[in-house]
Amino acid sequence: MIAGLGAALAAPALADQAIPPLTLPTPATPNGKPWTLAAFETAMAASGRPVSLTQAQFDAIQARKPAAMAAISDYLTQRLGKADPLVMAAFEAVPREYYHYNYEQHRTTCGDAYDPPPPKTWALGYGSVLSDYEGQAYMTQVIAPKPGEVSLEIGTGSGFQSSVLSRIVDHAYTIEIIAPIGNAVQKIFAPLGYTNITAKVGDGFYGWPEVPGGFDIIIVTCVAQYAPPALFAQLKPGGRMIIPIGQPFKHGQVFYVYHKDAAGKIHSRRDIGCFFIPMTGAMQTAPTGAATSA
Repeated sequence: MIAGLGAALAAPALADQAIPPLTLPTPATPNGKPWTLAAFETAMAASGRPVSLTQAQFDAIQARKPAAMAAISDYLTQRLGKADPLVMAAFEAVPREYYHYNYEQHRTTCGDAYDPPPPKTWALGYGSVLSDYEGQAYMTQVIAPKPGEVSLEIGTGSGFQSSVLSRIVDHAYTIEIIAPIGNAVQKIFAPLGYTNITAKVGDGFYGWPEVPGGFDIIIVTCVAQYAPPALFAQLKPGGRMIIPIGQPFKHGQVFYVYHKDAAGKIHSRRDIGCFFIPMTGAMQTAPTGAATSA
C-alpha cells in the first residue's frame, strides 16, 4: 500500500509475557555498535523520548523485521521489476522502531514497527503520520538515490525517510512545517550517528534555496495541488523529483515523477495512485506558479 492518511492513535500494547529465545542477526548502528535493547533505550533517551522495554518486547520487534524486509523486496519487484540493493541495504540499516513515536501524546509506538503487509501508516500527532514502509521504499527506489548526491525531503514527519536517504546519499536535507514535530525530530538523528542529515522547520513550498548547488533528488511526502516552482528551480540538471499531486483528503491523488535534463528542461510522467496528507502553508494560499522564494 502506498502511504495513506489513516493512522491508529492507540497502538496495541506490547506483550509482557516471556517468549522463546531468538537467534537473530544483530544489526549495527552507524558507529559500529550492535543495535541492542540498551542501544535503543540510550538513543531514545538522548533524543528526548525515553522508553523502557523488556528484552522480550525488544526481541519481538526485531523478530518481525525480516518479514517486513521480504515484503519490501517483493513489493519493489512486483512494481518496478526488481529491488534496488542500495534501497534494501538502507532500509535494513535504519531501525524503524526508533521512529514510531506519537509526539503529541509523548509515547512510543515502537511495538507497531514492522507491521505485517499490507503495512499501515501510524500517527505522529499534530496531524502528521509515519508512512507505510512499502510506500516509502517505492518512492525511494523511483527517484534512484546514489552515493555522492544531495537529497531534499519536503515533509520530515518521523524522520525515517530522510534517515533512509542518508544511508545512500552524501547529505540529506529535510523540511517540516509542523513546528512541534519538526523541532522534536531534529533531535533524533545524532543519537544514531546520522550526522549527514540537516533538518529545519519551514514551508517546503519554497524548498531550501540556501543550499548551494541545489539537489539531485527531491521527495515530497505530502500531497500538493501542483508542483511548487521553487522545487524545479532547485533541482540540479539530471535531478529527479517525486511528488503526490491531487486534492487534499480526496481520492484520485497520483505520483508525478519529474526529471531535469542536462539542458535544464523538465520532463514528467504520471505514476501510480497514492493517498497522502496535504501540503500546508503557501500551497494553500499561493496561486499556481506564484512565489518561488520565501
